[in-house]
Amino acid sequence: MSDRLERLRKLTELDPDDPLTHYGLALEYLKLERWDQAIAAFERTLQIDPNYSAAYYHKARAELGAARPDAAAETLRRGIEVARAAGDMKTEQEMRELLEAIPTS
Repeated sequence: MSDRLERLRKLTELDPDDPLTHYGLALEYLKLERWDQAIAAFERTLQIDPNYSAAYYHKARAELGAARPDAAAETLRRGIEVARAAGDMKTEQEMRELLEAIPTS
């Protein structure tokens, strides 16, 4: 396990209700293509702060990496609503583009 990953894991243990530490851990798992762990960490982020719009985008990326396009599409639809409500147009647009790129079955 990388030192960075270990430090992030420790931070989440020190403050289990801080969405930023879980988000950082999730991004590290995403970078390492550890899809299931990334998804779980993004889910924890969103449990703590359901309005963390960027977490929806990256969770969907992890779900796509794990070959779960239906889950990714659902995550993006929820995230688009959250981003729209927050006025986060950039993240909303990124999620729309990713949603449109998912092949439909």
